[in-house]
This record gives sequence, structure tokens and C-alpha cells, in this order.
Amino acid sequence: MTAYAVAHLRSVDQNAEIVDYLRRIDATLDPFEGRFVVHGVLPEVLEGDWPGVLVVIGFPDLATARAWYDSPAYQEILPLRTRNSDGVTLLVDGVPEGYRAAAFAEKLVSGG
Repeated sequence: MTAYAVAHLRSVDQNAEIVDYLRRIDATLDPFEGRFVVHGVLPEVLEGDWPGVLVVIGFPDLATARAWYDSPAYQEILPLRTRNSDGVTLLVDGVPEGYRAAAFAEKLVSGG
């Protein structure tokens, strides 16, 4: 099941370190089959407040996403981003093909 690394970056200092990070991140993703799904876009906010930009990277599964994040190659460049941005980063499982929210509602109703 596809998993995602998601970052909500409320602010980013567009400087030489961020440029270096951007130039190097693709090489860290390749061994883990990571691919950008959304990168640095301002979303169209329909409800509530959303300061900043969104980044979503897809991976084959959660274990692979975690292996990428923990990899020496990514850990080497991570400070280039964290020193120059403010935000939240998380890993999350996607849903299986054919997922229906109604099935989840039934679990809630049945207590399962």
C-alpha cells in the first residue's frame, strides 16, 4: 500500500542551503522508489487557514518511507531544510485500492 511523506512548511528561507537541499534530495529518493506527488505548492484553501506550502512524496509502503527518512543520505541533507524552514513532517499510510469511507463508518458503528 502506498505511503507518503508529507510536509507542511509554514515558512521557508529561500537561501543557498535550501537550493543545495533541493539539488540533492532526488538522489536520496531514487533507491527507495520515492517520487514527488506534490512539491512546494500553495494549496487552494477551501476551509480554515493554511499558511505555507505542501510537499507530498509517495513510496511503495510505510517501511520504505521510513527507510528513506532514516537513510544516511537523507539524514545528511536534512539539516539544510530544518535550519531554514518551519513546519511539520510526517509519514502516513495511504488507503488500499477501492477504499470506501462507508466501510470505515460501519466499523465505527459496530465498535470494530
